[in-house]
Amino acid sequence: MFSYYFNIALVYILLGFITAVFFYFILKRDIFGRFWGALIVALIGSFAGGVFGYIFDDLIRQLTMVNGSVNIFPPLITAFICIWVFSNLSEKQKKDD
Repeated sequence: MFSYYFNIALVYILLGFITAVFFYFILKRDIFGRFWGALIVALIGSFAGGVFGYIFDDLIRQLTMVNGSVNIFPPLITAFICIWVFSNLSEKQKKDD
């Protein structure tokens, strides 16, 4: 039983670390607290996502199979990413004007 929860915690920590490295070193985002601030926020987000996933597991399972065969998460996530990119480009364009 311990190893089950230990493995889950390790996955969350690894995902948080990878996210912090991605945003701080690869995207070079200016984050309060630099890398350590990004790591703390990413770890909190990773564990919060795990808790939300556990709480809403039934809802997520139902949403992954709408009408028995359609997974709505890939198009939903892609739509949010496209809007995020578009909003960032729009903000940069407004700043240039």
